[in-house]
Amino acid sequence: MNYINNIQAEWIKTKRTASNWLSLIGGLFIPLITTLVYFHQKITLNTLPKNGWAMHYSSSWEKMAIFLLPMGMILAGSLITQIESKNNTWKQVHATPQSFTNIFFSKFTVILFMSMKFFIYFNIGVLLSGLIPTLALEGSMPTDSFPFWDVLKLNTKIFIACMPILAFQYFLSLRFKNFLVPIGIGLLGLIGTLIGGPWDHIYISPYSYTFYAVMPKETWFNPTIFALISFAVIMIVSLFLYLRSKDKG
Repeated sequence: MNYINNIQAEWIKTKRTASNWLSLIGGLFIPLITTLVYFHQKITLNTLPKNGWAMHYSSSWEKMAIFLLPMGMILAGSLITQIESKNNTWKQVHATPQSFTNIFFSKFTVILFMSMKFFIYFNIGVLLSGLIPTLALEGSMPTDSFPFWDVLKLNTKIFIACMPILAFQYFLSLRFKNFLVPIGIGLLGLIGTLIGGPWDHIYISPYSYTFYAVMPKETWFNPTIFALISFAVIMIVSLFLYLRSKDKG
């Protein structure tokens, strides 16, 4: 029960940050651009080759997952974690009657919830960016059936691919009080991963898994399983160092 209460308290704190606006604006940015392009080029879901919905969602996620999604995860993970550092309130948090493990996992749970919020906004935006041009230009609904389970599987796969990024940014934000340090390291890591994309061992970068999730690339390993392993390793190391640290903020 204490864990649930702590999550609620951490969630309330996020209302005073830019993370909510980041989720909304970031989630709707690509769908808005897609809608404008469809209207300009008179594209509807019925004019797309193959399954219109599947192609629409796949294209939208490819535009999002390569750079904008990892960048959003970097910002969200850092913004939420460093609320205490910004307000100099870590000592108050650690003085409350709860374990450090509880504090560690409840704060990260809120980061996951905020990321889910981004995914919800994005999926609503993609849905509308497909429906609105089709209804406006043709006056009818898309003829292809909506591939609900395929969309759910794609979202799950991409969300898992984001988890190593969130874990690593969480680790950095707990280690460094200066907000710009984890953001800078994350941005350099993401750019370096994009540049080193053709390298066979790029999977060692936590920023690489969103690329694997949306781009067809033959690998000897399962990217989803590796993303989960990477996430677990980073979280275990981060928790160990957090518990061992004498200066917890």
